[in-house]
Amino acid sequence: MPHPSTQKGGRLVVADNRRARFDYEIMETFEAGLALQGTEVKSLREGKAGLGESYAAVEGDELKLINAYIPEYGQGNRFNHEPRRPRKLLMHRRQIDRLAGAIQREGLTVVPLRIYFNERGLAKAEVALARGRKAHDKREHLKERSWEREKARLLRHHG
Repeated sequence: MPHPSTQKGGRLVVADNRRARFDYEIMETFEAGLALQGTEVKSLREGKAGLGESYAAVEGDELKLINAYIPEYGQGNRFNHEPRRPRKLLMHRRQIDRLAGAIQREGLTVVPLRIYFNERGLAKAEVALARGRKAHDKREHLKERSWEREKARLLRHHG
């Protein structure tokens, strides 16, 4: 089981893509189910997964999670899965069409933010429609964040 501190609001967070919030400006988030094999679920239950260089892409009429790393399950023997295989994201047709339209029209990207188990124990992925940040935007974002932290610190001490 993953460490209990990864539990947020009834969700057991397995993988968090913290880099995405820095590299991208998040426009809108969506929840998607994950079509997984048995050994993948067991590996996720052990709290192992990585979303480092992963992204979501529309292939035909499906949305796929590409390059997400779920390591092989220790006791999986010959039935084990491939760690970086494309995995189908389960969403409503209207949502997938909307994402596909935004990708083509506005040049946006679909980025996975986290993988978690919901209250019912189902593996879910939180994906976001995002716009890539340029290097100067990232610097500006860092300045804003550090100023917000500094402001909060000053208010706490001088409140």
